[in-house]
Amino acid sequence: MKKNDFEPKLCHNTQDFLTSRGKENMRILHTMLRVGDLERSIKFYTEVLGMRLLRRSENEQYKYSLAFLGYADESESAVIELTYNWGVESYELGTAYGHIALGVDDIYQTIEDVRAAGGNITREPGPVLGGTTVIAFAEDPDGYKIEFIENKNAQAALGN
Repeated sequence: MKKNDFEPKLCHNTQDFLTSRGKENMRILHTMLRVGDLERSIKFYTEVLGMRLLRRSENEQYKYSLAFLGYADESESAVIELTYNWGVESYELGTAYGHIALGVDDIYQTIEDVRAAGGNITREPGPVLGGTTVIAFAEDPDGYKIEFIENKNAQAALGN
């Protein structure tokens, strides 16, 4: 298949789009992040970002622990999977990963909450260059970037 053989078309009805391709049961389930301190990361995502700890598991044989967090149950929404590989305290994040984006009602208060919890704010709240969508950026305890978008601007930020 050549690069231009597949030209995606803009589709505003997700179910129609998926059904037309025989993929009606496909959806994003989770995004996995490797963390150096599982308890610290759970605390950040629950206490600072307001997610719920949905479930945890341990794998003795392969020496790792998992925690799944989100704003809704896994059956309803994509969630974050935090993976702690026993004995690994940090990871090289590389340059391929971009960020997680979260819609928030009050971006200024959210950033103050992240700052008060010791979070690293990498872009203060404000409109994107040349636009009106209000965004901010911070990093979680492992250095993963998180973009915050004010909910009233979230659809515009998605290109809708």
